[in-house]
Amino acid sequence: MKSYQVFDYGKPLKEVEQPTPQPQGTEVLIKMQAAGICHSDLHIWEGGYDLGAGKRLELKDRGIRLPLTMGHENAGEIVAFGPEAEQHSDGRKIGEACLVFPWIGCGSCAACSEGTENLCMAPRSLGVYNHGGYADYMLVPHPRYLLPLGGLDPVAVAPYACSGLTTYSALKKFGERIKRDPVLVIGAGGLGLMCISILKAMAGKGAVAVDIDPQKRAAAIAAGALAAVDGAAPDAAEQVAKAMGGPAWMAVDLVGAPATASLGLNVLGKGGKLLIVGLFGGSAPWPLPMIPLKAATIQGSYTGSLPEMKELLDLVRAGKVPPIPITRRQLSQATDTLEDLRHGRLVGRVVVTP
Repeated sequence: MKSYQVFDYGKPLKEVEQPTPQPQGTEVLIKMQAAGICHSDLHIWEGGYDLGAGKRLELKDRGIRLPLTMGHENAGEIVAFGPEAEQHSDGRKIGEACLVFPWIGCGSCAACSEGTENLCMAPRSLGVYNHGGYADYMLVPHPRYLLPLGGLDPVAVAPYACSGLTTYSALKKFGERIKRDPVLVIGAGGLGLMCISILKAMAGKGAVAVDIDPQKRAAAIAAGALAAVDGAAPDAAEQVAKAMGGPAWMAVDLVGAPATASLGLNVLGKGGKLLIVGLFGGSAPWPLPMIPLKAATIQGSYTGSLPEMKELLDLVRAGKVPPIPITRRQLSQATDTLEDLRHGRLVGRVVVTP
């Protein structure tokens, strides 16, 4: 099999030829059909996260080791079961196309026992801690992480494993209020467009998008946003308030930079909630007294759970989630795609195929 692996941070991925793995125990071998390229892949490729104030979180401190085959937005066809997998297959069959849940935990801690493996402190996530989908084949630890596509296009569905699931999980944290008030969506890249699309499927009131890129603002309007505001405008906060008809009660920051987090808190009304999803980098920009004075909730949201991914895929199968723009490329273009992502040259999502 062929894979494209990170051997040195920030350097071109290396094409590697190696024997196709044979599934052991409860493992399942997947022949890859599609792998989304995510902003988290960019952080992994670069080797860490900017914590602000000159500090940096290195990947080695998170237990991530090289060489690594990235790719956590994966869809593929089942080609082989390990000797203990078929008895746990839950009807999965050879030749069946599936979406792969990548946020796998240790299986024994409290988070895993409660169905929130994505919050496990000893993760085994595919494409992050274990080899992922930038390859011809990939091993999945257990059949329960495979969700049948039921005829859906693997390329269109692959991004739901991260950008879709992450935004769905974030929106759920706002509860029923999304049906009464608009949501401020900061960042109109692949995550932002997915958020707007999924908000529609959840019968949300609508989204006001913020982005500094005019192309992405136009894409947000095309996706159904109520309005799109230039985050770099000196009166961005006033424009947001006008578009939302007053203070924001819900804001989701899909960028995670000091400027976007500052805007998110500034536009909140008293009792509002800011969810931070993005990992762009930097340190918190808020005056501390403003948090109690606004009675604000500031919460992080990290990917999503397996039950949430099943819920989301049910919405997709029902035709309730409008598609986002997807560019299809060959797996051999993975490095070029990461460069395009780094420089903000992409609208929507890129999915690579072997």
